[in-house]
Amino acid sequence: MTSSSVTGLWKKLSNKFSKPTQYAPPSATIIPRDEHCVSRKHINDAAIKVIRRLNEEGFDAYLVGGGVRDLLLGGQPKDFDIATNATPEQVRGAFRNSRIIGRRFRIVHVRFGSEIIEVTTFRGGHDAPGTSVSNNGQRNKHSARTESGMLTRDNVYGSVNEDAARRDLTINALYYSSRDFCVYDYVGGMRDLEQKLIRIIGDPETRYREDPVRMLRVVRFAAKLNFDIEQHTEEPLKRLAPLLTDISAARMFDEVIKLLMSGQGLQTYALMQRYGLFSPLFPSTQKMLNQHEPAAETIIQQGLINTDARIAEKKPVTPAFIYAVILWPVVKRIHKEILDSGVPEIPALHQAAERVLRKQQLTVAIPKRFSLPMRDIWELQSRLTRRSGKRAELLLDHRYFRAGFDFLLLREQAGEIEPGLGQWWLAFQEAHIDTRGAMLTQIPASDDRPTTSRRRRSPRKPR
Repeated sequence: MTSSSVTGLWKKLSNKFSKPTQYAPPSATIIPRDEHCVSRKHINDAAIKVIRRLNEEGFDAYLVGGGVRDLLLGGQPKDFDIATNATPEQVRGAFRNSRIIGRRFRIVHVRFGSEIIEVTTFRGGHDAPGTSVSNNGQRNKHSARTESGMLTRDNVYGSVNEDAARRDLTINALYYSSRDFCVYDYVGGMRDLEQKLIRIIGDPETRYREDPVRMLRVVRFAAKLNFDIEQHTEEPLKRLAPLLTDISAARMFDEVIKLLMSGQGLQTYALMQRYGLFSPLFPSTQKMLNQHEPAAETIIQQGLINTDARIAEKKPVTPAFIYAVILWPVVKRIHKEILDSGVPEIPALHQAAERVLRKQQLTVAIPKRFSLPMRDIWELQSRLTRRSGKRAELLLDHRYFRAGFDFLLLREQAGEIEPGLGQWWLAFQEAHIDTRGAMLTQIPASDDRPTTSRRRRSPRKPR
């Protein structure tokens, strides 16, 4: 869509959406085919098949959310989500290649080979009569919330306009219908796309209390799209940031991946720090940052810069690396404390890693498939300094050598260690086998000595 066409649409919508959106289900502004740039040829074939099949079964179905938003912005969506008035059971009945997942909010995954199309049922408002307590006085099995207002069950179904009011951000509440090729805007999403604004739907504090992860989504999309955060949406962020501690540690792991591994990690991190959203996720790291440890801040920022660059170059990235970067300042500090008590270097590092990871699991649960490589990356920082004999050749075959080497380069870039070791390893990897032997003979003996701190023994008492 051209800038002028979006501007024209915004002028039409500005009067209708001049006030913050409330929960009362609005009516739609319909944007016809010739006034928007969404085209079926840009939509995944599998998503079109799901919409068509649900329509044939007599249900309404729309492309919704980020897929519509990204198409309107001229991008190519990664995911295509469908919203429908069919219940999860009805969707499951229409597609044998599907399964129902989720408890807090049930959705259906329709699988086409390795591709998954997510289908959700239109959600209704929780303020409607009977959504919290059933007629016999028992809590309704479809809706439940804690005393603080957080939704723990969110399976109240409703109409499409109710569904729009229940979504998180206005720009994620645009619906495209393949029946009439129109875009349906219930909450002023087109206006906010034009103004480059991130706006929460409804009362911001209420919505954040319902699901504190919405605060992370606000900063993630602000960074991803380079949009500003609308002032009412922004105001409660810092004040309500501690609510993130109520979110399960397992769910938070996935959210951190979305935040810091989307290609705008550095900008997202900056916004998280501005609004106090980093501390509830990584309290030990934040404590070090609060002590004005410049090395800690530098290595985190440099790690995010490197990760963003790799994503831009379409190179592979792993959560193990970014988590290793974030927790490294804490591991390094505790490692030194244990070393000073007389424990040898590698065992001291193992103890430090164990203590840091055990505490981190309370806020962000890192699965073993990532925490184990993290330990190897950290251990390699010591092993890469000891290169004599066959050690260097053997390290090249280590399964996480590349990640450990990249981490070493990162530490050099951040000024944590003297430059030179990373360049040596780069040259060693590229050198002919005969040249490697000559390189090993030139290693100073002092560079190959492990760092240890021996406990002084008290003099023996005479017998």
